[in-house]
Amino acid sequence: MADTAEIPNTLRLFPRRHLLLLALLLLMATLALLIPDQQNQRVMLPVALPTPDTEITADEPDLAASLPDWRWIEESVKSGDSLARIFQRVGISAGTLHQLVSSDDNAASLSRIFPGHRLRFALDTDNRLVALQYIPSQLEQLEFLRQEDGSYSSQAIVHEPEIRLSYHKAVIDDSLFLAGQNAGIPQGMIMQIANIFSGVIDFIYDPRKGDSFDILYEEKYLDGKKIGNGKLLAASYSNASETYTAYRYEYENGTSGYFNSDGISMRKPFLRAPLDFTRISSGFNLRRLHPVHKKIRAHRGIDYVAPTGTPVFAAGDGRVQRAGFSAANGNYVFISHGSTYTTKYLHLDKRFVRTGQQVKQRTVIGTVGSTGYSTGPHLHYEFLVNGVHRDPRTVLSSLPSADPIPADEKPRFNRQVQVLHNQYLQQQQQFAMSGSAP
Repeated sequence: MADTAEIPNTLRLFPRRHLLLLALLLLMATLALLIPDQQNQRVMLPVALPTPDTEITADEPDLAASLPDWRWIEESVKSGDSLARIFQRVGISAGTLHQLVSSDDNAASLSRIFPGHRLRFALDTDNRLVALQYIPSQLEQLEFLRQEDGSYSSQAIVHEPEIRLSYHKAVIDDSLFLAGQNAGIPQGMIMQIANIFSGVIDFIYDPRKGDSFDILYEEKYLDGKKIGNGKLLAASYSNASETYTAYRYEYENGTSGYFNSDGISMRKPFLRAPLDFTRISSGFNLRRLHPVHKKIRAHRGIDYVAPTGTPVFAAGDGRVQRAGFSAANGNYVFISHGSTYTTKYLHLDKRFVRTGQQVKQRTVIGTVGSTGYSTGPHLHYEFLVNGVHRDPRTVLSSLPSADPIPADEKPRFNRQVQVLHNQYLQQQQQFAMSGSAP
């Protein structure tokens, strides 16, 4: 107690100006302890940049403090948009755009923007770009954050969707397309079914009422919501006499194809028809009354009626022998497939290939039209073997398939297909037990 009582008396021994200086030093030391070093303060890039609705916790004081000053603007990429045009629309300078694209290698992805992609901009109170989110899809996101030196760093975020299997079965009453739609099969999957079986089934001539088909494919979900479809895993088509079944097989190099359970490819050298889901107006007939000349003339091909602009496919791999225009044929394309086979496509509205060009099967070579001696929009299709016209509907049945699975890869193929077959069979049984038969 004696020591404590003597402190005030001791302080009296110092001049007043010394006491004031001592108090000032004590105040500065206290402030230094309370205020952190500004050089050590830095906002780190989080796993996903916060949105205006992001909940900020007490564990993120610096981020929480900066968020109220961020103004978010979202832009959807429109047809004809460029990155510069979008930045100008948001009110961000060309200099900032240059700084962004030149300071990070990932910024090259921004040059590949496409209509429907989204860009989200975060601006501070000085209207500077502090963060950018580039969202090309629901599964991909590229995020940029401004650093203290004015440059931008980035990180890519990829979300893995949940994969679920979906099975549907349909019975044809009118057409493959309508039957698929009525069964709830997505349009893209119906088109894939037609592509897979296009070498063995002419979906214009062959389907009959009562034919059935089914399909097993993947659906993608994110946070419990469906965001799209994945791979078509298996499909079958049944008519009165035969059932065709195809399984997806993925090679070690990542390419894939569709095969039956024996490893025979569903792909044939030629399509059964060079169009999808159209109707026939005239078949192969050597004594047909010509609709324009009103005389009996040989009709050495098949006429496919379809709206103007309908895509026309190359029936097989080959080289464009001739592509041009004549008074009778209108716009036409002739394709040679080796030395034996030739296919001809007449009355096209537009041609997309040139003489001498190599084409692959299903390459779009033109569109349906009504040029030349034609009474309406249609494709006249001819198939020649060694220069002689043949009915494509009969001659194609005798042609071989594409190469089967190589013998050294057959064990791997069998394992993959067995898994798919088991899944396929399980889904078929569940469908039958649920009473969902169409």
